[in-house]
Amino acid sequence: VFRNSGLFRWLQEGIYFPDRKISVGDVEMPIVILGDPAYPLMPWLMKPYTGALDTEKELFNYHLSKGRMVVECAFGRLKGRWRSLLTRSDLSQTNIPIVIAACCVLHNLCESKRETFMAGWEVEANRLAADYAQPDTWAIRRSQRD
Repeated sequence: VFRNSGLFRWLQEGIYFPDRKISVGDVEMPIVILGDPAYPLMPWLMKPYTGALDTEKELFNYHLSKGRMVVECAFGRLKGRWRSLLTRSDLSQTNIPIVIAACCVLHNLCESKRETFMAGWEVEANRLAADYAQPDTWAIRRSQRD
């Protein structure tokens, strides 16, 4: 699905982050997406090392995981605030990205204005999300192993 998406094409063609770099400490780095082991390793996508790891690779995986946890918490809050994102949508394929983008914009506004966020919302969202967990497919297991 990801490989066939517009986002993948934009990243692959260098359209999404054209020649942008950020400074991390005293190191200049390209902007990248953080992925889990199921994603392909690309110049614009960081993913954890798999297999037998030395201390340096384990440390890299730890820091990558910390970064991904920040993103996952942000998505948890987004889904907690906009529970319609947790269920099947009967919207047309044309309208679904518009609704998701609107939820993201409204969520960011709420976060920037420090609107109340009830911890129970995220707990409920996580409970509901577990009902729609991604399947444990052969392709995912193979990519994690390789």
